[in-house]
Amino acid sequence: MTLESPVLSTNSVPLRTGPPTKEEMLVYYPGKFTWNEMKTFVNSGDLGLLKRDRNLQKRYLEWSDNIKNQYGSVVNYLLNVRLQWGKPDSQCLLPSALDNKKVLDSAPKVTSLIDDPSIPRQLPTLPADAPPYFTVDTPSEYISIIMNDWPYSVPAEVEHSLIWTRVPIFHPDIIDERIAPRIAQDGVWGFTGNTSPPPSPSTLPACLPALSDWGVTLDKMVVSEKGTDEEEALVRRAGEEVNKFVKNRWVESEWETAWFVNPPRLQSVPGLAHIHVFAKQKH
Repeated sequence: MTLESPVLSTNSVPLRTGPPTKEEMLVYYPGKFTWNEMKTFVNSGDLGLLKRDRNLQKRYLEWSDNIKNQYGSVVNYLLNVRLQWGKPDSQCLLPSALDNKKVLDSAPKVTSLIDDPSIPRQLPTLPADAPPYFTVDTPSEYISIIMNDWPYSVPAEVEHSLIWTRVPIFHPDIIDERIAPRIAQDGVWGFTGNTSPPPSPSTLPACLPALSDWGVTLDKMVVSEKGTDEEEALVRRAGEEVNKFVKNRWVESEWETAWFVNPPRLQSVPGLAHIHVFAKQKH
């Protein structure tokens, strides 16, 4: 006898406050974008097209106001509570198919360290031998990989993860001065596990109806002009280490991903580097 999964509805899933559960996401904030649209937005050149459900955004803003009142700022909350360097994510209400449940169950439960306002609210000091920037080999103690508690409007089968790092992602050693202004405006992005090339930016107009809730039009986009072949190669080099890291964690035979690093103008937490990863498990 097979037990059917219960039907999720507003009657069976209460609407709470704070970070949403998987069930709340499915019932109250279903993804407005298809996987193809997500990849098109990432590859469009304007990462600002990636959006959170507007009702979820309101809930996030209410939550963040409470967090600021309690911890002083969202950054303080991240540094002192949410980000556990080198440890698995044991806090998120949106589980990942990638995580080993045994590892999560054995992870130490987190308690706030900032009941005492005298405790410093800053990143741990980097040792002298710390890597100068993020690479595929960056030691785990400099990294915190978590599910996004407030994901963008992705399809139900797509996970939205964040890779936070104590070391820079953008660094002069890997960003040639000729493309530095472009990286500062556009950020970097890439794709792994694909069986075909990502959607061409030329297909973006067909995806714009999905962004109608946000009033996005082509004339509002912020996109750099395509560079020379050499400049395009330099841009790819700037994201090469991130791409290798994503490939290692989300094995290409099992996962397809679209990843990106926001430019400074779009960073929600300036000064704290992080990578967004949209991951879809292959079946």
